[in-house]
Amino acid sequence: MASFFLGLDKIHALTTEFSQELLVILEDFQGTEVFEKYERFAIADEDELYALNTLTPGSGTAGDSLIHNKFYNFSTYDRDNDASDKNCAEERKGAWWYKNCTRAQFTGIYNGTSSLGIYWSEFRNKTSLKKTIMMIRPRKISYIDDD
Repeated sequence: MASFFLGLDKIHALTTEFSQELLVILEDFQGTEVFEKYERFAIADEDELYALNTLTPGSGTAGDSLIHNKFYNFSTYDRDNDASDKNCAEERKGAWWYKNCTRAQFTGIYNGTSSLGIYWSEFRNKTSLKKTIMMIRPRKISYIDDD
C-alpha cells in the first residue's frame, strides 16, 4: 500500500495563504466508504508545533473523530508534543495531533491491531482501515452584494 504525505510545512503554507476546507475519506476492509467534511482547516507553523488551530466541526457519514484534537500539537516518536503524560506517537507507532492518544490516527501500522493501526474511532472504533485520504482545497467564498 502506497503512502503519500505532503508535509507539515507545505500544509501550513497552503492553509495560511488561503482559507481551506478538508475532506476525509475512509474505507474499511469490507469496502465500506465514508467521508467527513470540515468547512475550515489550518495548521500552525513549526514554532507553534504544527498545532491544529483551525477546524470546524465535521459533517458527513464517518462521524467527527478529528474535532477532539483541535488546538493540539503534532507529535512524533522523537517530539512528544501531546497532552498526555506518555508519548502517544511512540506508543501508537505513528504521528498525529494527539490529545490523549486520540480518536483518530492515519500514520499507524497498516492493518495493525487496535490502537496501533490506522483508525477513525467514530467509524469502526479502532479497527484498522484499508484506506484513508485527507484532501484540502480553497474554500468557496460567497460574496453578498451591497446593492
